Amino acid sequence: MNKKLYLSMIAFALALAACSGKKEAVRTTGIKISNLDTTALPGTDFYQYACGGWMKANPLSPEYARFGTFDQLAENNRQQLKELIEGLAAQKSEPGTIAQKIGDIYNMAMDAGKLNAEGVAPIRAELEKIAALKNTENMAGMVAEMRRKGFDPYFAVYVGPDDKNSKMNIAMTMQSGLSLGEREYYLEEDEHMKEIRDKFKIHIVKMFQLAGASEAEAQKAAADVMEIETRLAKAAYDNVKLRNPQLNYHKMTLVDVKKEFPGIDWETYFDTMGLKGLQELNVGQPESLKEVADIWKTVPLDIQKSYLQWKVLDAAAPYLSDDFVNQNFDFYGKTLSGTPELKARWKRAVGTVNGVLGEAVGQLYVEKYFPAAAKERMVALVHNLQTALGERIKNLDWMSEETKTKALEKLSTIYIKVGYPDKWRDYSGLEIQNDSYWNNIVRSNEFDFDYMIADAGKPVDRDRWYMTPQTVNAYYSPTTNEICFPAGILQYPFFDMNADDAFNYGAIGVVIGHEMTHGFDDQGRQYDKEGNLSDWWTAEDAKIFVDRAQVMVNHFDSIEVLPGLHGNGRLTLGENIADHGGLQVAYTAFQEATAGQPLDRVDGFTPEQRFFLAYANVWAGNIRDEQIRLLTKSDPHSLGRWRVNGALPHITAWYEAFDIQENDPLYLAPEKRVAIW
Repeated sequence: MNKKLYLSMIAFALALAACSGKKEAVRTTGIKISNLDTTALPGTDFYQYACGGWMKANPLSPEYARFGTFDQLAENNRQQLKELIEGLAAQKSEPGTIAQKIGDIYNMAMDAGKLNAEGVAPIRAELEKIAALKNTENMAGMVAEMRRKGFDPYFAVYVGPDDKNSKMNIAMTMQSGLSLGEREYYLEEDEHMKEIRDKFKIHIVKMFQLAGASEAEAQKAAADVMEIETRLAKAAYDNVKLRNPQLNYHKMTLVDVKKEFPGIDWETYFDTMGLKGLQELNVGQPESLKEVADIWKTVPLDIQKSYLQWKVLDAAAPYLSDDFVNQNFDFYGKTLSGTPELKARWKRAVGTVNGVLGEAVGQLYVEKYFPAAAKERMVALVHNLQTALGERIKNLDWMSEETKTKALEKLSTIYIKVGYPDKWRDYSGLEIQNDSYWNNIVRSNEFDFDYMIADAGKPVDRDRWYMTPQTVNAYYSPTTNEICFPAGILQYPFFDMNADDAFNYGAIGVVIGHEMTHGFDDQGRQYDKEGNLSDWWTAEDAKIFVDRAQVMVNHFDSIEVLPGLHGNGRLTLGENIADHGGLQVAYTAFQEATAGQPLDRVDGFTPEQRFFLAYANVWAGNIRDEQIRLLTKSDPHSLGRWRVNGALPHITAWYEAFDIQENDPLYLAPEKRVAIW
């Protein structure tokens, strides 16, 4: 079996090399010595040691608050997409074709003259419609319509798999409506948060003034917006609570929804949404929805109209004239994220085309840049990691045989998606017209919303993709028990067709293992092999898991990411467990793949050392302090530095590879290390 695993990996690399036009694969280590900083010590700061050279060679440009290997690869993909899109934009295409739609939306995004001449005109009718609202009784239809158009008033509605009946889709509500995203920005009283709120109010004032409001009107609107968004924030779940699926599942009949949340005309709301005849739904966060209903009933209409108009301005700003775009970036980019400079117009235009016609662009992308044979070979590599995880589960000394059996069943039924979908999305119903850039964004939003909402009450389509093929990322979905690796991520530094197994198992292998073990993290483990939210663990095993996971929580809570600001071990627990599991599983698979033919020491590094260097290089990056603060509050992923320096001290093989000793700063005593997978 070991030899078979090894040959499978070599075949994968050879196939990729052949598809790229090369006659033979030149075996390399994949490790770029220039990425290292050998003045640093592995046991003191492994991140600096492995990534310091890369960080020095890739300083932050003004358009980035964070720039890492993901961003570097995304930039490369963006250049490739630009060539594809501009080729279509330069030609005259048949109306209604994908080429016409891609070309026209790109050209409209690039037409600064037309956008600046239009100013606020594209959204004026929407603002006036809100201003003409006579009473809150008539608000349900308007708010539902705004949601379909891509605005974000009060709360969200979406359709997806039912957590407790995973083969069927169900309509759901979700707390939303916060322009700052996270409730902490409205509620915490430290100086930084107060400053953000003050600057947010100034931003609202300026945006209303750009739309034609007087100073007094804009000041009142800002106060109105803050009143409503602060109330929504107080009722909202924090990000840790949102990660607990049991606390966010409340299936109710529409009759019960009307009783529990009076004051909202639910029939009109759902009819306008396209959910006429809806009988049941999952109310994600009832406390938040109760607050919305209370706001609708008790807050004066003029205050709510300010809030609704703000949601229009906030959503439309990136697609309007330069004064709106720049003001929007001044707050969300510079103030909130610390990004000094707006991205070039062509980059923003490519991003819009990706958002509007993602799979259509993806189809062009994979035809040119991702050989079909690579997809087939990647599936084989995933199976190797699947085998390794199965072996680790069988050998666990803390899990009972009963739970192991069900864990192995779940592992064996993971649905694997690689590269691109087998069936592409149909965009024939999307109209791209030469009226205004913003109008096309609205039509696209409505098209996407209707596409989603049409699934309500229907069986789940397991073949649907939730990332485009050109995306530099991967995902695991607990309700469909699937892992997905788009073509965009299957490139260096994640995968190198010419590199040996030490590199590829340390890079893409850990990514695969990471996504796989999401099915068994603090959140994913609550779903069974069918994707249903059900308790399949013995009580004793569940308790042991929670106790062992708490070690991870405590470790990341103790990390000071900025002076006075610590990581959030509970928020990042799932991703940290997945990093830990990915490392363990990929290392096991690497050992098995090379057992019959061990690799040589190259450039002074053993194969085991190259495995961990490849892993660390995946997370190389630079980041601004403002972005560190923002991500620490909101992101369930730990920062790149701590996905290395926080994760590796829990991996015994890393200690052995680099001879880490007790007096090294990163050393953790064995009893303090996480031991799950």
